[in-house]
Amino acid sequence: MSLEIYNTLTRKKEIFKPLEEGYVGMYVCGPTVYSDVHLGNCRTFISFDVIYRYLRHLGYKVRYVRNITDAGHLEGDRDEGDDKFSKKARLEQLEPMEIVQRYTLGFHDVMHLFNTLPPTIEPTATGHISEQISMTQEILANGYAYEVDGTIYFDVEKYSKEKSYGILTNRKLEDLLEGTRDLGGQDEKRGRLDFALWIKAKPEHLMQWPSPWGMGFPGWHIECSAMSNKYLGKRFDLHGGGMDLAATHHTNEIAQNEACFKESPAQIWMHTNMLTVNGTRMSKSLGNGFLPHELFTGSHPLLDKAYSPMTVRFFMLQTHYRSTLDFSNEALQASEKGLKRLWDAFETLQKLTHTSSEVDAELEEKVLKFVNGFDESMNDDFNTAKVLANMFELVPIINSFKDGLIQIGAITAETFKLFKNNMTVYLTDVFGLKADAKVNNGKLSNVLDLLIEMRKEAKAKKDFATSDKIRNQLKEIGILLKDEKNGEMSWGVE
Repeated sequence: MSLEIYNTLTRKKEIFKPLEEGYVGMYVCGPTVYSDVHLGNCRTFISFDVIYRYLRHLGYKVRYVRNITDAGHLEGDRDEGDDKFSKKARLEQLEPMEIVQRYTLGFHDVMHLFNTLPPTIEPTATGHISEQISMTQEILANGYAYEVDGTIYFDVEKYSKEKSYGILTNRKLEDLLEGTRDLGGQDEKRGRLDFALWIKAKPEHLMQWPSPWGMGFPGWHIECSAMSNKYLGKRFDLHGGGMDLAATHHTNEIAQNEACFKESPAQIWMHTNMLTVNGTRMSKSLGNGFLPHELFTGSHPLLDKAYSPMTVRFFMLQTHYRSTLDFSNEALQASEKGLKRLWDAFETLQKLTHTSSEVDAELEEKVLKFVNGFDESMNDDFNTAKVLANMFELVPIINSFKDGLIQIGAITAETFKLFKNNMTVYLTDVFGLKADAKVNNGKLSNVLDLLIEMRKEAKAKKDFATSDKIRNQLKEIGILLKDEKNGEMSWGVE
């Protein structure tokens, strides 16, 4: 069966044909590392981790590029507001790259807890300033940008005379202009939708680089265009991110690439849907936004208890990546029970051995239908929810084998081998699930609290050797300590 992927650009499923035989180039917009990675980001990265794993399972050589945005990033998509890195660095009296390092390491820790594979390349915006300057120069030379006092703007209205600027979201330029504030003589941009490719830095700006137009820093959108082109070329297979990136960031990426290279960067655009909490959109302002460590420790006021990383990953895989995902204690607890039931059956299956007996043709057909359905569902736009539904149909059969209610020989040795193999491949290799580390919430929890107090005392005495030893040895047994902003420490399990 052919792999079908929903293309946001054409708004339909397309049979996937890689541009180069046996090779797939995939670019996913990574985190902006000035704060902790939020759960919406995690859903995106977990979804594309499964896609990456499945493409490799199909035999493709995948170059998976996921960037780190660590250059000056303004608060507004339209180049408005303060630089978030500089603002945070000043508040905490740190160098901007100290902020970058802290949150990049934190992001990697969270991704490790969720058992995501690292991308094959993880470029940083600050490591590719020259590429961004070169691309900006090319867009200027092609007539799609203009300079105003050291800042380079992309001319959206000029571009739109030749290309469809809103092609990714299926919106006309007139509609986009209606939803954008009038410049009213207050802005140096020619058009309301124009965006910065390069921004002139004020003298006090902490992150700035020399350019043909003076000291400055790159606009947000040019970063991904420059890095994807460097590592994947002008045209590659898959470009992904959260759906919130489609209207502005990805729309501007397409415009930049068309203006520079005369073609759109990606063959297929993929977007994950949003998260909600009890039916309400997740946001910091509503107080219902979870950080991953709050889920792992149960420290958020809306949570009844802690949930392991594997429970959260499993919970996310139970919903198709293009569907809205609603968080609630009831849903998470149901996922916790469901994962335990499925994993127990999986471990039971691994211990079973086939013995010949009379084959039950009806059972044979049923098992083959569900096992072969794994591939069919994943080939239908990576439908992890359907794969898991098939697995749960197989759980009672496994338990009946174990209890002797059905003879294992009721299915052929070939089918049993396929059954065992596909369950292993999908649960561990494709879905990236693993057995939860088990930490008793009673006495063991008290021991951990004691170790945390000992580490606090060591840090207060500047005995960093002891502090690091406690943290590192706990990490070796699958328990991660996290230093919170208020000086407290929390823990979670891998």
